[in-house]
Amino acid sequence: MNVSLEWSNEQDVYEITDPFISKLKQLLEITAEMEGLESGEVDLTFVDDETIHRLNKEYRGIDRPTDVLSFAMRENLDDDLDIVFEEESPSEMLGDIIISVPTALAQSEEYGHSAERELGFLFVHGLLHLLGYDHDGEDQEKVMFSKQESVLLQAGLTR
Repeated sequence: MNVSLEWSNEQDVYEITDPFISKLKQLLEITAEMEGLESGEVDLTFVDDETIHRLNKEYRGIDRPTDVLSFAMRENLDDDLDIVFEEESPSEMLGDIIISVPTALAQSEEYGHSAERELGFLFVHGLLHLLGYDHDGEDQEKVMFSKQESVLLQAGLTR
């Protein structure tokens, strides 16, 4: 399995540590194995509420901050596009996940679990969106949330 995580930190309210990044990589590997994904790359960015608010408004037309945004590269497009890359990438770009750290911290307090667990949950949630899952209907929500819990439990991120 060749899955990779590229990440950047554009916020200063919570320290993103190497052990936490290792945990996120573990979550990525567990999800990839569960989904039969042999390769892929995910770009993750930690941001503040102002940044995610702007992105949410610009890309989704929703004028408020949110906890996580996902921008999938694998979505089916109505028109066929030919995208030419200068370099061949060893794995497919799955997409971008953007997490608002202040919102995640507030939610972790509200739900009574660790910041690491909430950030991990949001990462897996975003990752499943990149892989085509959604929670528009009750049945879809049950499937997606069941998968999220399974991944988090396997990684030891319990409530």
